[in-house]
Amino acid sequence: MNFYIVIPAHNEAQFIGKTLQSLVRQSLPAKKIVVVNDGSTDATPEIVLKYAEENPEISLVHNFLQDPHEPGAKVIKAFRLGLETLDDNYDIICKFDADLIFPEDYLEKIAAHFRKPEVGMAGGFCSIKQGESWELENLTGKDHIRGALKAYKKDCFNAIGGLKPAMGWDTVDELLAQYHGWKIKTDKKLVVKHLKPTGTNYNKSSKNKQGEAFYSLRYGLVISIIASAKLALKKEKTSYFKDYLQGYFKAKNEKQPFLVNEEEGQFIRKLRWKKMRSKLF
Repeated sequence: MNFYIVIPAHNEAQFIGKTLQSLVRQSLPAKKIVVVNDGSTDATPEIVLKYAEENPEISLVHNFLQDPHEPGAKVIKAFRLGLETLDDNYDIICKFDADLIFPEDYLEKIAAHFRKPEVGMAGGFCSIKQGESWELENLTGKDHIRGALKAYKKDCFNAIGGLKPAMGWDTVDELLAQYHGWKIKTDKKLVVKHLKPTGTNYNKSSKNKQGEAFYSLRYGLVISIIASAKLALKKEKTSYFKDYLQGYFKAKNEKQPFLVNEEEGQFIRKLRWKKMRSKLF
C-alpha cells in the first residue's frame, strides 16, 4: 500500500526534524514525503534538505507565492502545491502537519484500516504535553480526524474533489466522504504527539473564521449556534461563542460562497442532527 505524504511547513524549524525523523522510522515507510516550505524565514528548508540528502523519499518544494495568512486556505494552497509535484501512483494520500511525532507503527496500523473497502479516511488522535505527561487534545469528537493528520484513500480523495482551500476544509472533507458513501475510521490506540497545540495562533483577524465556516457548510443558524457553543466550551473560551456567531452572520450578510451544494448541505444537516440525537438518547 503506497503512502504519499504532503507536509506544509511555515517556520517549523523547532519541530520539522522530529516529524521527519518519526516518519522515516516507520515500520511501513511512505513512498514519498513532500515538505512544502510555505514562506519560512527560519531554518525549516535547511533542516528538510538535510533529511532529504539521507532519505531519497523526502523532497522539498518552495511556495514563493505568499498570500495573506488565511486560516485553512493558506495551508491547503501549500498542500495543493506539494500534491502537484507527485505522480498518481499512490493508494493513500496524507496531509500531515510539521509539528507531529508519530509512533513507529502509525502508517502500518492506518494501512490495516484502509484494507477495508468501505473506509475512505482514517487517522489516530493528537496528544499535547501537560506538565510531564501527554494528554489527548479534547477539541473534537472521537469520530473526527484532526486536520493535523489526515489520510485519504485515493478513490475517496477524488470523490470529494480533493481539499478545499477554506476554513472548515477538515470538516467538509469528512462530511462529503460520508455523502459519497465512505466511512471515517478513527483509532483511539494510535496517539500522535502534537508539539504545537491547536489554537496557539488564535487572533482577532481569524476569530470569526470558524463561524464563517459553519455558514459555508450550510449548517443553518440552529446547528451553527450549537456547534459554536460546543467548540467554545471545549476550548474553554466562552468569548469565542460570540466570535463564531459574528462570523456566521458576517458570512450570511455578505452572501459568501458555500463549500457544498444544496443537496450536499441537506445531507450534512441531517447527518448533524442524527449525531446530536444519538448523543442525547
